[in-house]
Amino acid sequence: MEYKDYYATLGIDKKASQDDIKHAYRRLARKYHPDVSKEKDAEEKFKNVQEAYEVLKDAEKRSAYDQLGSNWKAGQDFRPPPEWGSSSRYASGQFGDSAEDLGGFSDFFANLFGGRGRAPGSDSRFEGFRQRGQDQSAKVAISLEDAFHGITKTLQLQMPEMDATGRVRHKNRTLKVNIPAGVMPGQQLRLPGQGAQGMGGGPAGDIYLEIELEPHPLFSLQARDIYLTLPITPWEAALGTNINIPTLGGKVGLKIAPNSQAGQKLRLKGRGMPNKPTAGDQYVILQVLVPPAHDDTQRQLYEKMAQTMPFNPRHNW
Repeated sequence: MEYKDYYATLGIDKKASQDDIKHAYRRLARKYHPDVSKEKDAEEKFKNVQEAYEVLKDAEKRSAYDQLGSNWKAGQDFRPPPEWGSSSRYASGQFGDSAEDLGGFSDFFANLFGGRGRAPGSDSRFEGFRQRGQDQSAKVAISLEDAFHGITKTLQLQMPEMDATGRVRHKNRTLKVNIPAGVMPGQQLRLPGQGAQGMGGGPAGDIYLEIELEPHPLFSLQARDIYLTLPITPWEAALGTNINIPTLGGKVGLKIAPNSQAGQKLRLKGRGMPNKPTAGDQYVILQVLVPPAHDDTQRQLYEKMAQTMPFNPRHNW
């Protein structure tokens, strides 16, 4: 059976209010009424408009339709979830079998709502279905330190909810979320049962939180490895030294070997992002910074160095 886009049938947006739905229905019902319309297939279009209005005017039907139809386009082959058939009034014989008994609505409507509908204009509400609520997604930005150690954060999220009139509104929700140590950017955390409310007593959906990392002034992250650029002086590089350097787990001592070169990469095993069975590493990239010569004494020192230890870094040119 083909999926029907009731919003497209009425020519309205999915966020349309109940007043918008009513106005669109009245306009199209007048346009396609078989007694007055001279358009081709006016009777069929009139039935389609009635069917769309039967669903969208009812807040509960509309919410159920929105949940099932979020990933479908008009004309696609559609099959409702198995649990709908078992709870439908149509399957249990609460509606007649003829088109007259069922109001002339489509098989698509019958499969979703347990029958082809009551007479258009009825105020009776739909009953007899149970549907899980929609999942929701959001993003949460945390520091690299929080990702390393783990943290409990209190989040304010805006969640869409449909009120009794069928209007979609956003309600503020406060959630406490435990973010585990070693969480990675792009990773999703599932909060079961915190999403949209279910219909007909169905369970609520879930929330999926996607982790984003805030930029860090010192560190960068590649896979589970942490990178740090370490500026050192020419004499530290030439003579060697010990330097206390920062890591996400606290400061550690690092030995710089004599005659180290700029761009050299030193590895601190297991000092990267936590992970089981093996944590990432931290890599320290040496950056040799040359102090400027501001006065004659400093310039003479550089001249003496040039004479004492002549060196041509471009000898292989």
